[in-house]
Amino acid sequence: MASIFTKIIDGEIPCYKIAEDADFFAFLDINPNAKGHTLCVPKKEVDKIFDLDEATYTGLMAFSRKVGKAIEASIDCKRVGMTVIGLEVPHVHVHLIPLQSMQDATFQHKASLTKEEFETLAERIRARLK
Repeated sequence: MASIFTKIIDGEIPCYKIAEDADFFAFLDINPNAKGHTLCVPKKEVDKIFDLDEATYTGLMAFSRKVGKAIEASIDCKRVGMTVIGLEVPHVHVHLIPLQSMQDATFQHKASLTKEEFETLAERIRARLK
């Protein structure tokens, strides 16, 4: 059965897409820790990060770096944090989270954005990728 992320990649579930290439996909987290919280995923559905083949693993890190730099250039933050937990969805995903404090990385405090705020934010980050 396809994960929710595969359904997002396939266009079955809408998202606020940030970036896509042949192997990877990035989109805003709809339950973000902070404004700009983005998920980067391989298009290949694999549950655990260390089960990725080496090329996909290193490709995901390079893709995430590129997206992280665009987030950093778009969002007023002290830095962009990166974490891989993967317990909620059995599909490898890298969290890129704009950080003001350690609280933003705890997954206990969530930001609330409107549809328009998500759309504007996604466009601003996408513009930095070009």
